[in-house]
Amino acid sequence: MLAPTTTAAAAPAPDLRQPPKASPGDRVAVLSPSFAAPGFAPAVHEQAMRRLEEATGLVPVEYPTTRQVGADPRARAHDLEAAFTDLSIRAVLASVGGDDQITVTPHLDPAVVRADPKPFLGYSDNTHLLHWLAGPGVAGFYGGSTQVHRGPGPGLDDVHVRSLRAALIEGGALELTDPGESEDLVHDWLDPRALTEHGDREPTAPWSWHGPETAVSGPTWGGCLEVVEQVLAAGRMGRPPSSLRGHVLLLETSEELPDAGAVSRMLRNLGERGILGEIAGVLAARPPVSSFEDRPDPAERERRREAQREAIVDVVTRYNPGAVVCVGVPFGHTRPQWIVPYGGTVTLDGVTRRVSADYGPAAAAS
Repeated sequence: MLAPTTTAAAAPAPDLRQPPKASPGDRVAVLSPSFAAPGFAPAVHEQAMRRLEEATGLVPVEYPTTRQVGADPRARAHDLEAAFTDLSIRAVLASVGGDDQITVTPHLDPAVVRADPKPFLGYSDNTHLLHWLAGPGVAGFYGGSTQVHRGPGPGLDDVHVRSLRAALIEGGALELTDPGESEDLVHDWLDPRALTEHGDREPTAPWSWHGPETAVSGPTWGGCLEVVEQVLAAGRMGRPPSSLRGHVLLLETSEELPDAGAVSRMLRNLGERGILGEIAGVLAARPPVSSFEDRPDPAERERRREAQREAIVDVVTRYNPGAVVCVGVPFGHTRPQWIVPYGGTVTLDGVTRRVSADYGPAAAAS
């Protein structure tokens, strides 16, 4: 086993604050901190807004850059701060990911978030913002794209609705289960079928478990592996690896489809940084293995998924053979998607082979 690189000892970071939940009738901000997909494909966005209100009773509110493709990073940061400052806004949701949020977070003031913490939902490039929010001590939720997981198709997936309501309104604990089917791609947003049909869904395989047969629980950290790599490269981790002692590492890859070799190297960097040696477990998502430009046959899709699984298990167990590892949970770039806590508690039970997540306390009664 490779010995992890360590830094000076430090106490584990304190638990992140769970923002208060919203209540039906409250206003929630829908923003585009990365790519403004609502401006590119407004029909999908508008269907997502209707479905969001129907599923939660919350009232979505747009900001100037929600539909502004190519908005300046400072303008996007201004809208984020405006949403966190507005006392009538009780949650903030990202429309989709993108590839330049690394240029947005430096313009944010952590004092704004500390003054009125609110649930933030996002994934992919929004790993930057979720990681940034942990600096002021605020937990969020990984997942919940309006443009990918609520706007397209004939309706909302059950697992998405359940975790959406838990994240925004109901709180409590949920067992994460396999919906039994998955798709890598929705229809092109400009194709009329995107509003009424699923993409190509296929049956899923059982999740893969590795490591000791024990149960571990801990706050989550991580996100999209390619973005975690950017956070580390930019020197923005903001905490020593020892602060992740006992955490559960969230791990998923994007529609850019990094191959198993790239995944292995990125994970090795986390090992050499000392991160993998501190964690208690890894929750790895079912990866997308096809794109609009690359559509392999079923056998090749399965080969790619298996190769990524082997890469994850190999690197994690080299640096931390005591970590409990579960691979295949749909919380990333595939659909259906579970929204999962970021900074909240996830339990990996290697004995019963079950995964559960704590979405925090429910909204206080008025």
